[in-house]
Amino acid sequence: MAGVVASQDLRAPAVLMLETLAVAACYYAAGRLGLLWGLIVEGAVVSPIWPPTGVAVACLLFFGLRCWAGIALGALFVLMSLTSLQWSSLGFLVGNTVAPVCGYLLLRGVGFRSDLARLRDGLALVFLGALGAMLISSSSGVGLLVATGDLPGHDFWVVWLAWWVGDAMGVLIVTPVLLLVHRERPVMRWSRSAEAVGLAAIVGCSVPLATHSHISLLFLVYPLLIWAALRFQLAGSMLCALFASVMATIAATDRVGSFAQLSRVEVMIKLQAFNGTMALTALLLSAVITEQRNTRRSVERACQELVEVLEHLTAGDTASNRALRDEGGPRDGAG
Repeated sequence: MAGVVASQDLRAPAVLMLETLAVAACYYAAGRLGLLWGLIVEGAVVSPIWPPTGVAVACLLFFGLRCWAGIALGALFVLMSLTSLQWSSLGFLVGNTVAPVCGYLLLRGVGFRSDLARLRDGLALVFLGALGAMLISSSSGVGLLVATGDLPGHDFWVVWLAWWVGDAMGVLIVTPVLLLVHRERPVMRWSRSAEAVGLAAIVGCSVPLATHSHISLLFLVYPLLIWAALRFQLAGSMLCALFASVMATIAATDRVGSFAQLSRVEVMIKLQAFNGTMALTALLLSAVITEQRNTRRSVERACQELVEVLEHLTAGDTASNRALRDEGGPRDGAG
């Protein structure tokens, strides 16, 4: 018994170390991916979608608070790949670590469920995990840029808005997709599989056309989002939103399509408005549809159970009446 306890004691730190390194590697990979498409806003490079925030919140939902060290380590690796470390770098690390941790604590405090099957879960992820918690990272990051003289004070709010929306978009788009991947996927019928392939083909052709066409056709994405949400709930709508967001970000950074002939600030505003409304539409609509379907199934199960109870009671009453008739028959004859 002592040997088993000692083995478990040695295994726990090893598992924790592996989890920390895995979280750090995922965070760093997401950071390098987010840096591929950056926008220059008032001299500062910001990412329209910062995937590491979504990875951090998802890892916290998977593993709990023990993975905070992996988030900090991954943020350190990303920072080292961009610039040399200074004392101000500690502030960036703290902000990028504390923001997702606070988002996780807020979500856990309201009873957040990672299956996103309720509207309240979607609203909690939007307003607490994304918009609320990411105020910490954006405020600390831009505040340090101004304090160190790397950013003029009059540019604070423009850069802060771009930073905040980019971090929030990482949570709104990346976190639901990771939660979907983590869940066990149900087996899909052939008819639904054919429809899914058809939807994917239409999205694959229509979204690049809508984002790269010189005519403003971004509105064509929304009917596809609604179709995906109605038929495939969160899985369909969020994957569609992720693909559309990536395509729009590429078009914005290349300054093509509907983002051509716009100033840098206008490109940022248009892109973030499109990504934000699209993510909110996909997340909340799919949550409402899933909640309604679950409610309908619960009502159907309750009705089925009620029918079974009534049938049981009816059969019991029939048997009792038959027994009474059988008992009463001989007595009547004897009289």
